[in-house]
Amino acid sequence: MIQLGKTLISEEIIDKDFVCNLSACKGACCVDGDAGAPLEESELKILMDIYPKVKPFLRPEGIKAIEEQGLFTTSDGEHETTLIDGKDCAYVTFDEKNTAMCGIEEAYNQGEISWKKPISCHLYPVRVEDYSEFSAVNYHKWQICDDACTLGKELQVPVYKFVKQALIRKFGEDWYAELEKVAEEYLKIGKK
Repeated sequence: MIQLGKTLISEEIIDKDFVCNLSACKGACCVDGDAGAPLEESELKILMDIYPKVKPFLRPEGIKAIEEQGLFTTSDGEHETTLIDGKDCAYVTFDEKNTAMCGIEEAYNQGEISWKKPISCHLYPVRVEDYSEFSAVNYHKWQICDDACTLGKELQVPVYKFVKQALIRKFGEDWYAELEKVAEEYLKIGKK
């Protein structure tokens, strides 16, 4: 682990490569798994505020799930996006190639809202776990992302560069600039 301010960073976000390959995985991370996307406390009000503008971008089954279960669910004090029948995120839509897309992000792309999507989605494959004294910044390996790892290696894009904008959104530009310096030093040492 590498310490940067009040964050502990896994070396894997520096030495692993990753670039989403939607043509291969079809956005499986939005429809596989047994839980919705993690939501921060501050994001709950945002979801409430933007939902009327996001709703037109959602599928009927997503709207139905949200109307029945709420804009988000809470389990053991953790907030998550609502799921459709325990599977697809309620905010998922599909393009003409049957690739999962985010209805929230589409509303953002169309200029309807100014919030891109939940930070946990924007950061993926990085997961941040907040503790009282620090935040752990880890790489989450999932088999459905094997094609993303292959593409990242081919393009030579480390995880931390792939999620640059999301890391800046989460921790700020100064933090990210420090991460880049730490990563350069880490990689120099690793090549010796």
